[in-house]
Amino acid sequence: MKQINYTIISIVLVAVLAACGKEAPKSAEELTAVAVKTSKSTPQEAANYISASGKLAAVKSANISTRMMGHVSQLNVTMGQMVKKGDILVNISNTDLLAKKSQVEAGIAQATTAFENAKKDHERFKKLHEQKSASDKELENVTMQYEMAKAGLAQANEMKKEVQAQFAYLNIQAPFSGRVINTFVKEGDMANPGHPLVSIESTEALDAIVMVSEEDIEAVKKGMEARVYLKSLETEAKGTVSEVSYSSKNTGGQYIVKISVENPTDKMLSGMFVNVQLKGNDMVENNNLLIPESAIISNGQLQGIYTISDDNKAILRWLRLGKKIGGEVEVLSGLSPNELYIIEAKGKLFNGVPVTY
Repeated sequence: MKQINYTIISIVLVAVLAACGKEAPKSAEELTAVAVKTSKSTPQEAANYISASGKLAAVKSANISTRMMGHVSQLNVTMGQMVKKGDILVNISNTDLLAKKSQVEAGIAQATTAFENAKKDHERFKKLHEQKSASDKELENVTMQYEMAKAGLAQANEMKKEVQAQFAYLNIQAPFSGRVINTFVKEGDMANPGHPLVSIESTEALDAIVMVSEEDIEAVKKGMEARVYLKSLETEAKGTVSEVSYSSKNTGGQYIVKISVENPTDKMLSGMFVNVQLKGNDMVENNNLLIPESAIISNGQLQGIYTISDDNKAILRWLRLGKKIGGEVEVLSGLSPNELYIIEAKGKLFNGVPVTY
């Protein structure tokens, strides 16, 4: 019996010692405070924007081809290269045109000689006619030969211009200054009429081409102000609606809207994704709360932010959000005006953790 009691006492002592060896969980007051950056929710004049998404596109772009068949003798550009208007992009060799050029040059030389001889005869017979030493008929015949030689030379020169114009399709020039975005041939390839050789885009102006839903398209008008937001660059630019398509026949119920981007930077590239908010002068203004989209905490379908309690602790607050406007999002409920919320933390946030700011 005593042995059993000793055993029970031993087990109890071991349990007590083990419990003493473990560190008791810290209370909220003992947690290390997390340094945070805060902002205050203030009502802003936020319009009822129409939101749309799309891509940037160069205002000027061209797939450059040729009207002459021939082998590519030289490709003078590479993808990504900047070119100026008039720069030679591609040289094409065409033996038939070279042969025609030689024939035209020979024809011009022959026509020039005939014209010079006819001109001399005409001047000589004019003097003889004035001296009554040549008849009217003789002068008329010489004059006719002179006019025919003159016309022949003019025709030969026109043929030269035609050949020179055809050579323009063998020395392919840049129609405007910009960047080469693709090349479709290499040296030795056969260039065929109508098939693209090089593609270039202007870098001077950009459009944001977006798709607007059928519920919103009636409110979109040419000249509307726009805010163009590029998430990849974390930047925003102003814009103006320049073109509106009121047909969705080939776009699956979405309507194409073009927006001219004001003062695009060199970092803005054609093809970048954009979010756009359109605002007309007749759209109603509302005092709404806007907070940075980067401050939002997501958990499944729930979205919220960390606010700060009276005793400086982080409190997760779930929100009902509205439209996204650039890098910000509209708060419909869950946040009061002039309330502090956390936009950045230098540690892990959770409910009840102390914060300093």
